Amino acid sequence: MNDSDHLIWSNHDIDYEDWREYMEEEYPDLPEDERYQKMLEINDGYLDDERMNLNIQLSEPILLIADLGLWNGRHIGYKVIESGNIADCLRLHHDYATFYVDRLGDLRCDDVHHDGTNHYLYRVFKEGSSEQQRENLEDKILHGTVARSDITRVTRRLGDEIGRVYGWSFPSPQKSQSDRAR
Repeated sequence: MNDSDHLIWSNHDIDYEDWREYMEEEYPDLPEDERYQKMLEINDGYLDDERMNLNIQLSEPILLIADLGLWNGRHIGYKVIESGNIADCLRLHHDYATFYVDRLGDLRCDDVHHDGTNHYLYRVFKEGSSEQQRENLEDKILHGTVARSDITRVTRRLGDEIGRVYGWSFPSPQKSQSDRAR
């Protein structure tokens, strides 16, 4: 995540000092280690709040493009979220995650686990994209030959819908066509 990105939710690198005043005020009788655990529980509950905020039903399925950091190196893959609901993107796959919208308006997640970090890009299939176009894109992803132009031809970003909820705006998609996918 960069400074120009918009944070939705994270449980990675939570700093108790940022919460100290609130936690001591709300839970004065708890020892600090229990207040720390309570802070983590509260933060985890905020993810449910974000799922409610982003309970946005789209007309097409969502494509998750994954750059996976596995024990045997980096691999690329994909998954189709058939529900087409943005809230279904906000699922924890491992211990630590950061969900955000990048400067291009793409929903992303950095998912940390014991072998490394997975990077997820979420895009919705464009209305009118054919099954053949979708399959060609999926094949390019699996073969590691996908380019940003391949992705933007068949899918569109989710940041515009998310931005309407949080008051964020992003440059027009045409300006981002030359940028490469992670």
